[in-house]
Amino acid sequence: MTDTVSLTLAKRRSEILAELSAAAHPAPVLVAVSKTQPDEKLEAMLAAGQRVFGENKVQEAQAHWADRRAKYPDLELRLIGPLQTNKSEDAVALFDVIETLDREKLARALAKAMDKLDRRVPVFIQVNTGEEPQKAGVLPDDLEALLACAREECGLDVQGLMCIPPVDEPAGPHFALLAKLAKRHGLTGLSMGMSSDYAVAASFGSTHVRVGTALFGAR
Repeated sequence: MTDTVSLTLAKRRSEILAELSAAAHPAPVLVAVSKTQPDEKLEAMLAAGQRVFGENKVQEAQAHWADRRAKYPDLELRLIGPLQTNKSEDAVALFDVIETLDREKLARALAKAMDKLDRRVPVFIQVNTGEEPQKAGVLPDDLEALLACAREECGLDVQGLMCIPPVDEPAGPHFALLAKLAKRHGLTGLSMGMSSDYAVAASFGSTHVRVGTALFGAR
């Protein structure tokens, strides 16, 4: 790990944390999106004090973090990418929070995996606030039914909601909608905001912002 990389990433992290603190009190948790990042940058971010990381794919996350768990017992790993039901057991074994629950079949698979491994992992429900056909996430009108299945049938610990607004629309209205839905259903967690809009998300009450490019630099 070069000093230049380490100093650059530490500086970016410090600047983003300052922006978040200025935008909201309390500031949302910074989730460093570490997908496709090389070991050098992961080690630099860990050296800077970052402990909460988001990964999109189970297999890549295993490669990044399986051997680092012992060295960093305070690590928190969050799955922020779509999850196939056949990967549920691997996801439950590795991640501390799963943010992308979006269908009843997955809720049942996660519950089964948690029972098998005797490990209870909190979940967020991903909401497709833009109702985009190509994007994962439950539609806003179907959230109540999925929430009931996850909570009552599956016994999952649903702690919040997550969204990824359409790239060609202002993010604010989508963040406002997600916050409204969370409040309606008694959920306190709001995972919203990425590299281009994390400060906006903080102002709308985000509890977790998922930042990749603005933190690590362009891939």
